[in-house]
Amino acid sequence: MLTVQPITDPAIWNDSLRKMPYAHILQTWEWGEFKRVTTGWKPLRLAFKQDEKIVAMASIGVRQIGPLRVMYLPKGPVMDYEDADLCLEIFDQLQRIARQKFAVWLKIDPDVVAGRGVPDESDDVLYLPGQSVIHDLKTRGWRFSEDQVQFRNTITIDLRPDEDALLAQMSQNTRRKVRTAEKKGVSVRTGTTADLDTLYQLYKMTGERDGFITRPLDYYRQAWERFMRAGLAHVLIAESEGAAIAHVILLHFGRTCWYFYGASSNEQRDKMPNYLLQWEAMRWAKAQGYEVYDLWGAPDKFDESDSMWGVYEFKRGFRGTVTRHIGAWDYAPFPPLYHAYTQVWPRVLGWMKRRG
Repeated sequence: MLTVQPITDPAIWNDSLRKMPYAHILQTWEWGEFKRVTTGWKPLRLAFKQDEKIVAMASIGVRQIGPLRVMYLPKGPVMDYEDADLCLEIFDQLQRIARQKFAVWLKIDPDVVAGRGVPDESDDVLYLPGQSVIHDLKTRGWRFSEDQVQFRNTITIDLRPDEDALLAQMSQNTRRKVRTAEKKGVSVRTGTTADLDTLYQLYKMTGERDGFITRPLDYYRQAWERFMRAGLAHVLIAESEGAAIAHVILLHFGRTCWYFYGASSNEQRDKMPNYLLQWEAMRWAKAQGYEVYDLWGAPDKFDESDSMWGVYEFKRGFRGTVTRHIGAWDYAPFPPLYHAYTQVWPRVLGWMKRRG
């Protein structure tokens, strides 16, 4: 008999989550609080128990948009996805919760692998448990979401080999650039909360150069400082001639360390600080006992038309494994309302904007 229990204690939540298969940083207590404070998603934290043992967990963001309610479960639910019967039970429970909350939709985005390797190339391999989850979702009426909030694809690096092996597996060009940074006097130090302004200025500069939107400092202070104080973030800053010229911000939880944020100055880029930072990040994560380094993002389409192609070329030089997830799926308890929200409402908003 499956029972559902809300958890209101941060330590109990994180300690329980850490032991679960597919544990993810976006399911931690801190991520729920960060999204609550910055964007208004109120976390609903549920543990699913079988014989008094927690077998699944779900931190669900709930948000009111006018009279409507939407729900989003980032990188969850967390459970053993190789247990097909458990998956079906949890999907049924989530559908029941969505109906009870009168949600327009419930979006889930589990960290479940659908396949590995670049599609249609020699290393392309489907992951059968992930394919089974896709089949189960479809048969229950879930829809592949048009709004993919997180990266569907990424590159992961197995940190279990020794450092010499990790360095040797990199492309020759990437390995050379790591050495170039060292030869040109780039040093890497650990950042603290005292560096938040510097981190933001570099991040803002990177956004202006690369054409992505950055939010106000307060947003990133909430994101970075909250996780640093909780011991779930680690900052590395590359310096040259006494100036900070690049940084990475790592989030870490369970068995995985994620490269979540990165930035660099417009100056001294020829010293290749980003390559040295990634290598030092891998070394740090390995020393802390993490087994996987996730480079957090790869193209949806593996060709030069994808906006992430340039970033992908940088990341693939470290010779990790292209990892493709099942992506985000929507459950609509009330299909006509879902259709109105996803198809009609955007058109109404567009018409209102055109009318001024």
